Amino acid sequence: MLELIEQIRDNARQLLEEGKVHCVIGYRQGSIPMRVQPHFAYSPEETDKMTWSCFCTQNLAKYLIGREEPTAILAQGCVTRNIAGLIQENQVKRENIYILGINSPGMVDYRKVQSKLPGRVIHEVLEENGHLLVRGPGYEEKILKRDVKRDNCYTCNHRNPVIYDQLIGEKGEETGGGNIDKVAAPWENLGPDQRWAKFQDTFKDCIRCYACRDACPLCYCKECFVDESKPQWCGKTVDESDVHTFHILRAFHCAGRCTDCGACESACPMGIKMRRLTSKIEKDIRQMFGFSPGLDTQESPPLSVYRPDDPEEFMLK
Repeated sequence: MLELIEQIRDNARQLLEEGKVHCVIGYRQGSIPMRVQPHFAYSPEETDKMTWSCFCTQNLAKYLIGREEPTAILAQGCVTRNIAGLIQENQVKRENIYILGINSPGMVDYRKVQSKLPGRVIHEVLEENGHLLVRGPGYEEKILKRDVKRDNCYTCNHRNPVIYDQLIGEKGEETGGGNIDKVAAPWENLGPDQRWAKFQDTFKDCIRCYACRDACPLCYCKECFVDESKPQWCGKTVDESDVHTFHILRAFHCAGRCTDCGACESACPMGIKMRRLTSKIEKDIRQMFGFSPGLDTQESPPLSVYRPDDPEEFMLK
């Protein structure tokens, strides 16, 4: 891991020294254990703060939107897929981006780590091969990484960058080993009433903070539908109907575009499992249209195009 961090810093520093980019976007250590935050290096000296670890869960593609200056970005598989999507949607210019691609080892969910040490204060977490070494007042524990990885990292099919200008380290395993179809399976085995009950239970703790929306690289509208008043699409309260409307509309807005990066779940302060809703939509898009987002900068998401020779089944009856 230390070797990768040095490579990231060296490459970022060189890009800035040679004037190839105006800024390098990466990660830096947060103020508390198991947290990292986006880092923007505008000078060679600022690259010394860049880091890389299994806690790099933010999707940095979000920070490319609206940038006109040449920018470099550190990007693992899911982030490069979102970059490809933003290029396709004309939100980012490919010629303005220098992608430092890196393999994702599968990121860790800090909530799962904390749940294994209930009531204990964590002062430090170190990575040791396939383990996490967790230290705190009067204790030191080892935890297997595979037991605390984020849910979406188990089923990821593109851990390596799909597009890049320079590769940091080497390519690794392409998948997390899990079966992504099984994520949607629980929904498919339920009847309509049971699905609705499960949906209500999943989002009952939502406080409408919009952290999921703000972390998502797909949400780049200058005015979100929840903020519009003419017409008003959705109420602004935390009543069930308003909360449900927000999440359903946002999920369908991302249909055929979501790369299952997990940024929404990681950002949610209430620990809501957003993928219980998006997983079924992702599977339907993949099976009905043979489409997975972010793999081709030229291919448009199926729900954003019209094809005269692609009628719905009900039109044929």
